[in-house]
Amino acid sequence: MLLNFIEWNPNPILIDLGSLAIHYYSLLFAGGFILSYIILNKYFKNQGLKQDYLDSLVTYVVLGTIIGARLGHCIFYDWDYFSQHPLEIFLPFRFEPEFEVTGFRGLASHGGILGVLLALLWFSKNKKIEKWWLLDMLALVGPLAGMCIRLGNLMNSEIVGAPADVPWAFIFVQVDNVPRHPGQLYEALAYLGIFIILNILYHKKYQELGRGVIFGLFFVLLFGARFVLEFFKANQKSFEDDMFINMGQLLSIPFFLGGLYVMYKQWNKPPGVPKLGMKKKKQSD
Repeated sequence: MLLNFIEWNPNPILIDLGSLAIHYYSLLFAGGFILSYIILNKYFKNQGLKQDYLDSLVTYVVLGTIIGARLGHCIFYDWDYFSQHPLEIFLPFRFEPEFEVTGFRGLASHGGILGVLLALLWFSKNKKIEKWWLLDMLALVGPLAGMCIRLGNLMNSEIVGAPADVPWAFIFVQVDNVPRHPGQLYEALAYLGIFIILNILYHKKYQELGRGVIFGLFFVLLFGARFVLEFFKANQKSFEDDMFINMGQLLSIPFFLGGLYVMYKQWNKPPGVPKLGMKKKKQSD
């Protein structure tokens, strides 16, 4: 008899050293940043920007991602609890009912992207880097980082899909025995597709599109996909069961509309140079 469903029960811990455990999620999360760094380093070099700029940018992005994602989860998904335990928002342990080292359980992607956006604007102002070029560059690698994070969610058997009877349904043994859509895999594949599309457009059409259009399209594609794929995912919190659309979809709408607005506003504007005030070298006679 052929198996109708895929039983999914990986150990989320890759290496267990007792007091120290290395999780697949942590490795994939870090891997997304490393791959993004490698790609961005090439783009920065092509524009004649020193690696110091990129190294500094990484600090801004990492802090923006973690702080934004953490606040996004605590505010939008679990405010009833964290409003009563504010220290646990940024401390990796809980005090009640007994002291427990928990790590940072709960990161919301919408908050993470908003945090990165604010960090980029701050970085652009401090370093005098043309903001639209910088946003375009991060849009080129953002989907790749998102793909790695969703694969990490898959290894953790979290953010599971809605019940399904499709042949490729996963039974997340650590959750229940119900066949479900592999929503994490759907998102990972969608983000990989967006990564490919944006990078092809950058290499072939960037001079025609105008600065900021890649960034706007990134929001449109990413949050459009997120809105649709939420229909194949189980709600993360019980309060979402009474909503017409869930929290993930609700939060995706302003990002999607914002992306459309940026594309309209920035269409056909010249790409410009990344460093404000940077002048092109005169060709020698």
